[in-house]
Amino acid sequence: MAQDTLSAQWAGGIRDGFPAGVPCWIDTTQPDPRAAAEFYRGLLGWQLQDMLPPNSPGQYLLARLHGRDVAAISSIADGDSTRAMWNTYVWVDNADETARRIEQAHGRVLTPPFDVPAAGRMAACEDPSGARFRIWQAREHRGAQLVNAPGTWNWSNLNTPDAEAAKRFYAAVFGWEFSQLDMGVGGSWMVRMPGYADFLELDNPGVRERHAAAGAPPGFTDAVGWLQPVPSNAQAHWAVTLSVDDADRVAARTAELGGAVVSGPLEVPYARVLQITDPQGAALTLSQFKMPE
Repeated sequence: MAQDTLSAQWAGGIRDGFPAGVPCWIDTTQPDPRAAAEFYRGLLGWQLQDMLPPNSPGQYLLARLHGRDVAAISSIADGDSTRAMWNTYVWVDNADETARRIEQAHGRVLTPPFDVPAAGRMAACEDPSGARFRIWQAREHRGAQLVNAPGTWNWSNLNTPDAEAAKRFYAAVFGWEFSQLDMGVGGSWMVRMPGYADFLELDNPGVRERHAAAGAPPGFTDAVGWLQPVPSNAQAHWAVTLSVDDADRVAARTAELGGAVVSGPLEVPYARVLQITDPQGAALTLSQFKMPE
């Protein structure tokens, strides 16, 4: 679908690549990818296509909305965790150099960089507290092509019991900066990639001013995620948030399709959110954007 046929409301969410250090893609690894595809097709309207050859041992189901790549559903690879989960990828210029920085910053490279034929080069990694993420050096696959529209990726957030260690690690690896905020749901840090606002302004002129007019905190246009402290006995993890147009309707639909609503929908600043698990247990946050009255 051409850009001018998309709703003007979401034109600012169209992407063709990302700057280095910016989260760029999400997928979910599932014991039964086909069953997961039925759930997410019914919940979010995704159109899915297996990108692997017919005789491949696994599946990689690319999800599209409005003709644009938004996420994927994958088989669980040998050696990976056997539980269903969502994965966040960070765009890098050189996966091998970034993997070395991760180890120097006391993270772990769980799967060394390898080529995904024609698409790019990736590695699976873990920060010092155990939160897993992936790095992506793009070739033909240039990350999510539509974000922030209903049914697409909104944010990936880091939940960690050691915020100070996380800030040191991600600053060393990706150059991230952090601004502490209180958005009414406890203290958290806005994660910023300096220069990201300049990138967004190229295709969405005036985005800084619009964010400021809506009451966003200083530096918001550079934001690439959130860091949320969790109790010391909690598992560090990256969590994915998708946008929806009606949180209450999606909550009811989740239950109809065999998922579970863990909490919500509830009001938070700028959104109505719910947390769910899909039928195979992958956790996900769904967020309906709402301007404050």
